[in-house]
Amino acid sequence: MIGRIGYGESCQGMLNYVFGKEGMRILGYGNMYSQDISQKFFGRVLHFQGQRNATNNRYVHITLNLPLGEHLDDKTFQAVSREYMAQMGYGGQPYAMVRHTDTGHEHVHIITTNVDDDGKVLGIFNSYRRNVAIQRYLEKKFGLSPSPRTRQQRELPILRSPELGFHLDPAQGTKFYLQDVLNGILQKHKVRSFGELAKLVRPYHIQVRETKNISGGIGVAYGLDNQKGYRTRFINGSTVHRSLSGPKLQKIFEANSRSKLLPMHRKRILKQIEITYGLFKTIRPKELAAVLKEYQDIDIKLDRKGDVIKGYTIHDRSGYMFTERELGQNIRMENQADIFGNGDEPTEIDTDSRQFAIEIQKLIKEAFRTSHLKSPERHGLLSESIMTKNLMDILPYIATSKSYIFLERHLPGSQKGLLRKALEREFPTVRDGLFQLETKKEMETLEGKFNLIGKVLEKGIFDVGMEQGSVRLLFQALGVKYHDNQLSCANSNRHTVTVRLGNLPFPKAMEQYVSSGFVRQNHSVLELLAEKNSENGPKLTASAFFLPMIFPKLYEKMDPVYQKQYENVALGSYVKYAEGMHAPYEKSPKDYIAFFNAKGFYFTRTENSFEIKSIYTDKGTSRTLSKKTALYLNSVPDLSKTLNEQHTVIDGLVKDGRDHLKNLWAGHLMEREMYHRVAFMLTVEKVYPNLHPEVVQHHMDNGLRKSVGQAIKRQSNIQQNRLLRKGVYAISSLLGKGQEEVYNGFRDEFTDYSKYKGRGMSI
Repeated sequence: MIGRIGYGESCQGMLNYVFGKEGMRILGYGNMYSQDISQKFFGRVLHFQGQRNATNNRYVHITLNLPLGEHLDDKTFQAVSREYMAQMGYGGQPYAMVRHTDTGHEHVHIITTNVDDDGKVLGIFNSYRRNVAIQRYLEKKFGLSPSPRTRQQRELPILRSPELGFHLDPAQGTKFYLQDVLNGILQKHKVRSFGELAKLVRPYHIQVRETKNISGGIGVAYGLDNQKGYRTRFINGSTVHRSLSGPKLQKIFEANSRSKLLPMHRKRILKQIEITYGLFKTIRPKELAAVLKEYQDIDIKLDRKGDVIKGYTIHDRSGYMFTERELGQNIRMENQADIFGNGDEPTEIDTDSRQFAIEIQKLIKEAFRTSHLKSPERHGLLSESIMTKNLMDILPYIATSKSYIFLERHLPGSQKGLLRKALEREFPTVRDGLFQLETKKEMETLEGKFNLIGKVLEKGIFDVGMEQGSVRLLFQALGVKYHDNQLSCANSNRHTVTVRLGNLPFPKAMEQYVSSGFVRQNHSVLELLAEKNSENGPKLTASAFFLPMIFPKLYEKMDPVYQKQYENVALGSYVKYAEGMHAPYEKSPKDYIAFFNAKGFYFTRTENSFEIKSIYTDKGTSRTLSKKTALYLNSVPDLSKTLNEQHTVIDGLVKDGRDHLKNLWAGHLMEREMYHRVAFMLTVEKVYPNLHPEVVQHHMDNGLRKSVGQAIKRQSNIQQNRLLRKGVYAISSLLGKGQEEVYNGFRDEFTDYSKYKGRGMSI
C-alpha cells in the first residue's frame, strides 16, 4: 500500500474533486455525529473548522492506494483508512473516506483539516517519514502486499496485450492501461521529447501523436494498436490524466533537458563507447548490445528497419535516453564501417590496439590487489606482496575474473594463446609500476600518520606518557608500531620514519586484533580533533561512536576537553544514522523517542530545544537536535510524561548491565543484517543487542532466527568462532552502504491538482 498526503488553504477544490468523480462511493465519515450526513453538510463542517486558523495548510487530502491487482472490500478499506488516520494523528478530526474507481488500482481519498476544535494547528511533523512507517504497519496488520521500498525496486508493468484483462468498458480499460504504462515510463526515464516517449512506449503497443491547437499550444494524444486487430481511437492526453497532457509533459521534457547533469552523462557515455570501439577490430552489429552491456554495463536498443540495423539508442542508468547521432558523428555505426563491416564478420578484439594492452594491465593490477586481500595469512603491505609474486601466483585470480572471461571469448579464433602471451609481456612492466605506485602511497600514508601523531601528542589529546609505554596505545590505534627509534606500519617493517623516543617499555604481546576499518575511522577522528576548526575536518560515520569499544585503554586516557568534543561529534554522526534506520518503523514522535530509548539514548528539554544524551558517554555530553526535530517532539500531547517515562527504559538497561557499547554494536550489526555476527555475539559472547522489540522481531523473522540456530550448533567449533570474533569487530564491510530513499510508485493519482489555487487547492 502507498499513502500520499497533500495540503491546501481551501477545501472546495478538494471536495469537488473527491465527491465529483463518477462512480465514487462514500465509505464513511470520521468524528461526525452521524454516518448519514450529506456531502454538503460535511463540506460546511470542514470549511468552518479549517477557517478558524490562517495557516496555508488548513486542509489535508490523503490517498491510500493498493498495488495493481490487490483487492479490499469496502468494510476492510474503511478499517484501513480509520487506522491510518489514527496513527497519523488525525483520529480526532472530522474526515470523509471516499473510494474511487477511475484508475486501475484500488484507492481511497480522505479529506480532513489540520485545524483542531480550538483553532490550533495540529502538531503533525515528519509526515513523510511517519507515512512510510504507517504503510508498513498497515501492510502487516491487514495482510497487504508490501509497497516498493527503494527506487531500485521499481518495475514497469508487465508487457501484455492491451485487449487482455479489461473488465470495464473499452474506453475505461484503455485509459487505465495508458495510465499504468505511461506513468511507469515517466518515472523510470528522464524523457526529453514526445519522440523519445513514443519510442519507449512502443513495446507496450501505445502510439503517441503530438498535436497543436488553433493558438499553437502543444497537445498530445494516445492510442493503442497491438498489430493483432485491436486498435483504439486516439484519446486526448488530458482525458487520460491531467499529468499526461501535452503542456504538463512539455514542462517535464524541458526540465529534463535543462539538467546540469545531462552534459556529464553524455560525455561519460561517449567516452565508454569510444573505448569499446578502440578495443575491437570488428563487431557484429547484432552483438553490439551484448558487448556494451558486458564490457561497459551500458544498455542499448538496436534501431532496426526490417532486417537492417540503422543505429542504436542508449538507455542510460541515469534515466536519460541518447541516440548515437546525438552523441557524435564518430560513433555512428555507418561511420565506423571498419568495425561493423558488412555485418557477417565475427566480433573480435583488436589484439594490437592500445586499449587491449590497457585491459591486460588492468587485469594484472586487479589480480595483485585481490590476491593480497584474499590471502589467508595477510601479512605485510601490498608493495611487499607484489614483489614476491610471479604471474603463475596471480593467474588463478585473473582467469576467474569477468574481464578475463570477456576478453577470452572475443579473441580471434586462431589467437587463443595470445592472451597468455599478452599477460606475460605486460606482467614485468605492470608489476614494477604498481610496486612503485604502492610504495609511494604507503610512504605518504606512514608520514601522514607520523605527522598526525605529532599533532595529537603536542595538543595533549591523550594522556599517554612515555614512562609506562602507554604511547603504544596511540600507535596501535593508528596502525603503526615503534622500535629502535623507528616508526613503521603495524604489519610491516619496509617503510620507516625516524622518531627518537628512546627505549620504550612496550609489552611483548600487543592487544587483540584491530580492524583496519576502525583504524581508518580512528585516524579520521584524530584528524578532526587536531584541527582548530572541527567543522572543516573529515566527516565521520556512525562507526566512530564505537571507537572506545575497540580502543578502550586509549580512550580512557583521552583529555576531558577533547573527549567532550569527540563524543559530541560522534554522537551527532550516530544520531543521523539512527534516524535513517528508524524511518521504516517510526509512526509518531513517541516512536522516535522509544526507538532511541531502546538503544540507550534519552532526551532532555532545554529552554529553546531538545538535547540527546546516551548511557555510553559522559552525562555532560549532549547533542542539540535540529529545530525541525524539536518541533516534532514538542507535538507529543503528554510530552512531560513521555520524557519522564524514558528513565524506566534507560535505568533498566543500566541495571541489566547493558550500558556497554558492545550491546549497541550488536544492535548496529543487526540493523545492517549481519546476522551471523549477531548470532555469534548472542550465543558465544552472551551480548544482547540494545534495540527496540519491534525491530528485533523484524530481524528475527528476516533471517536472524535461522542464524542463531546455526550458531548454537557450531558453538564447539573453536576455529570458526575465532574467525567470527575477528569479523564481529571489523567494519570494512559496513562502510559505504547508504540508505536509499523509499520509493513511491503511484504518481498517476497524485498530479498537480493541488496547485490550482483558483480551484481552491494549493500546496
